Amino acid sequence: MPVTNTTIRAANALTARWAGSAEGGTVFSAPGVWPLLAFLADGATGAARAEIAQALGVPAGETAAAGRELLAAMAHIRGLDTAVGLWTERTLEPREEWEAALPAGTRGVLTGDTAADQEALDAWAAKRTDGMVERMPVALTDRTKMVLASALALRTEWLRPFREGPLMPQTGPWQGRVLRGLRRSSELLDRVGVADTPHGHVTELKVLGDTAVDVHLLLGEEGMTAGQVLGAGVDVLARRCPVVPGSQLPYGEVGPGLHMVKERRARPLPPTLEVVTPAFRLDARHDLLKLPRVFGLSTAMDTSTGHFPGISALPLAIGSAQQCATATFGGLGFRAAAVTAVAAQPGSAPPALRWTTTSVRATFDRPFGFLAVHRASRLVLAAGWVTDPTPFREDGRH
Repeated sequence: MPVTNTTIRAANALTARWAGSAEGGTVFSAPGVWPLLAFLADGATGAARAEIAQALGVPAGETAAAGRELLAAMAHIRGLDTAVGLWTERTLEPREEWEAALPAGTRGVLTGDTAADQEALDAWAAKRTDGMVERMPVALTDRTKMVLASALALRTEWLRPFREGPLMPQTGPWQGRVLRGLRRSSELLDRVGVADTPHGHVTELKVLGDTAVDVHLLLGEEGMTAGQVLGAGVDVLARRCPVVPGSQLPYGEVGPGLHMVKERRARPLPPTLEVVTPAFRLDARHDLLKLPRVFGLSTAMDTSTGHFPGISALPLAIGSAQQCATATFGGLGFRAAAVTAVAAQPGSAPPALRWTTTSVRATFDRPFGFLAVHRASRLVLAAGWVTDPTPFREDGRH
């Protein structure tokens, strides 16, 4: 099922807004949250319905259809597994029309045994993410009446693997550290480009995966924030920022971490793109209720009244909303997962150098961002900011 540009833009807009609130090294997945908000909006009323729909960027009456559309589209992305789960207390009976909008096979029961129920939800999260996220991010209490959750697990292998070795930045916040460096060369200069954004220039490098999911590494000018750099990456996907591809760049320092040079060689060689970046692993937990305006949950958090009559006759308010996410970028590929849950409660001498060739050198040796992007639809599946890359170990273990 093809996903519409409207839904892609809306989901990516949530990525950009969330990035604007990012602090420190982090990873998150807006598509892990977006469908859940869509289904909540479908069952909400009044101000809660209007706020969630505004955060989604689609009309209130179309949220459920848009949520199903996004989930169906993600189900057809190779290397990506998704799932939605709904658990309710036995005394809470969801309205048939609301439950019918959810994907098939989502229903479970909260037995009232909090420990056993938590164990069952943790097992669901681990199974649906292939063990990358081991626990459901919300903790059940005796007031929990309903849990609506999503899981996302992404795997892709690089079309061109990296060589691994030590990386020792000479400047910046990683100076003095020995990092697990990744290096590779190619003749495809246009895998890199420089975007001109309102906040400064951003170097974008596309690392292609074998499942049509690519990772875009984003290095901004010094002083740019994570939100500005990741937001620029989303703008590039939407073609709102001009980008100069590597093959059209002039010589010299042409972008953040990017140099175009002429070199003399002993034999004729085509132009090359040389990439140096550290490997990284990120783990993060997000309390979505600390950013209620980003997710449209300000009114829905008010427990003095119910906000979701379209879900159940039992008055419901949002008591907890959390996401656990992880991402790993290595020499062979990329792995990411997220579980989101919303709980409702009440050498030798050189030869003669006769030829010249062009080399584009892209070096990511200070904090940078990334977007994991479905190539065809341009949907951002995961995003993050790297501040603490993986250290190098002589024994090869990481």
